[in-house]
Amino acid sequence: MNSSKRLVVLGVGALVLGVFATALPAHAQSKEARGTVTAVTDSTISVKAGAEQLTFYVDSETHLDVRTVQRDLQRAQAGKPSPRVNDFFEAGQVVLVRYREEKGRNHALDISRISSTGAGGGSISDPAKISEGKVKVVSDSQLVIDSGGREMSFAITGDTNVLAKGATKASKAAGGSTTITTFVHAGDQVSVSYHEAGAKMTASEVRVRVASR
Repeated sequence: MNSSKRLVVLGVGALVLGVFATALPAHAQSKEARGTVTAVTDSTISVKAGAEQLTFYVDSETHLDVRTVQRDLQRAQAGKPSPRVNDFFEAGQVVLVRYREEKGRNHALDISRISSTGAGGGSISDPAKISEGKVKVVSDSQLVIDSGGREMSFAITGDTNVLAKGATKASKAAGGSTTITTFVHAGDQVSVSYHEAGAKMTASEVRVRVASR
């Protein structure tokens, strides 16, 4: 992925900042499914992740990570409705879906194209945790936030997704020309999805909810 891609909100584009500002409970759990798309409609996407076949429901809170040119072409067509998941994804593509289980259904939070399913034709990750707070320090390899008076430090890697206006996966390690510091700054209000391994917390996603500049 590179800087020619950017975040797209499925639904009304003008609601991006409103969606970012919506509060989520600290430490809410989400999962990540990596696999191949088997079917897609305007409101669902089905993915085979390893031995599992999953269907995800898509709504106005689902973020689609797609190329800017795809979004602009779709919006330029007269009479076309707001972007839908089947405008950008199709069977056979490899995707990463971050989702939450809600009321017995899988609610897609973010959907992005990736290059490979990995070993075994895909996988479902262990639940990730999510914390929110104000950025105190950010560098190419570390993010520190103040979360309700608690200082939390996260490692940033080439697999860390950055969701902000004008950004997707912004890491030199991932082959891009920009880093997280291009899009995330001290004072920003962010939510961080992360995994813990011992005493180390590694960010899988950083979402800018309210920018300080």
